[in-house]
Amino acid sequence: MTVASKGSGSRRTVRDVVFVEGVRTPFGKARPDGIYAHTRADDLAVKAVRELLRRRPELPTERIDEVALAATTQTGDQGLTLGRSVAVLAGLPKSVPGFAIDRMCAGAMTAVTTTASAIAIGAQDVTLAGGLEHMGHHPMGEGADPNPRFVAEKLVDSTALVMGATAENLHDRFPHLTKERADAYGVASQAKYAKALANGDVTPDLVPIALRDPQQGWGLATADELPRPGTTVEDIAHLKTPFRPGGKVTAGNASPLTDGAAVSLLAAGDVAAELGLPARMRLVSFAYVGVDPEVMGIGPIPSTEKALAQAGLSIEDIGLFEINEAFAVQVLAFLDHFGMPDDDARVNQYGGAIAVGHPLAASGVRLMTQLARQFEQHPEVRYGLTTMCVGLGMGGTVVWENPHHADYSGHTTDASTNAEN
Repeated sequence: MTVASKGSGSRRTVRDVVFVEGVRTPFGKARPDGIYAHTRADDLAVKAVRELLRRRPELPTERIDEVALAATTQTGDQGLTLGRSVAVLAGLPKSVPGFAIDRMCAGAMTAVTTTASAIAIGAQDVTLAGGLEHMGHHPMGEGADPNPRFVAEKLVDSTALVMGATAENLHDRFPHLTKERADAYGVASQAKYAKALANGDVTPDLVPIALRDPQQGWGLATADELPRPGTTVEDIAHLKTPFRPGGKVTAGNASPLTDGAAVSLLAAGDVAAELGLPARMRLVSFAYVGVDPEVMGIGPIPSTEKALAQAGLSIEDIGLFEINEAFAVQVLAFLDHFGMPDDDARVNQYGGAIAVGHPLAASGVRLMTQLARQFEQHPEVRYGLTTMCVGLGMGGTVVWENPHHADYSGHTTDASTNAEN
């Protein structure tokens, strides 16, 4: 802990927080015949934690100060204070605490920013943060009992609690965001994911998961189950519109129901240097903002504006974007607002959730892990961001700095070259 004395007490000095490593399971179909139909949700997170520790043997496990894990539906095999229960199941020292967190789709993102805040003020040095969602075992909203006052007192529109319906509302609010544009975006996501997979940009982040099926026996999940390579606009043009007759949201331009987990390792910049851990990204700023729940997909717009303002940056300073593709229309609304083309090369270079899936509370760390890899490939880019819309009308954004850039301002092992941000 870094402290500086002042008066009768002491003040902590804000420290750099760096993203050291991120891993995820292969993502599976949330169906009775999906790869994880007979796998426990918490075991997915356990495997991710163990893989993080395997990859970073220089980290003494007793140095881990917190395990924060998110899930949107915290019951059954993804309940019981996930952070603590997964820490114990993964074999961490009993001295390592943990907790569960919920901000629906931004659960893992919130786990990261919450523990990063503790690191920044010196209360913690090293944390594990992530999320999991087994939507096959626990469909979104399972067991929930929304207060009838939401609708009875017209606090929200009746569509606000159905995410696909909010995407249809977004199409209504911005009619220039057509189904044709959404379908084209969905097809492009599939193509970009297929290219990234072929280029070797996806598999290195995956944790193989042992499987057991009562009918088929043992197996090993090593690849994402959901992508549909070769998809064309013609293939998806006439898919059903499940949220509204004659609507615009289909399985071709929306993320599928998904099972999976993702976990990251965070550390203070000076602690990472002490332990020999790599700094793959530095956290610059973050913001969460509320919007009308009926059009929750616009959430990333104000959260990005707020995060950029806090960092003293503009949208032109961002060289790489990882935007969660809950629905294509939500990404298109973001791009239009900031004057970016639908096929902007800076956006979702490896494809997105429309192709790979969206296991709700896990997706935030998938975005971060992919951005970290893209930073390595693009040292000319100094800043990137991860952003997502969030159920019940919210948006979340995290701005990151690339340590491979020549003007990187974060902690370095040579204190004399550590510039002020």
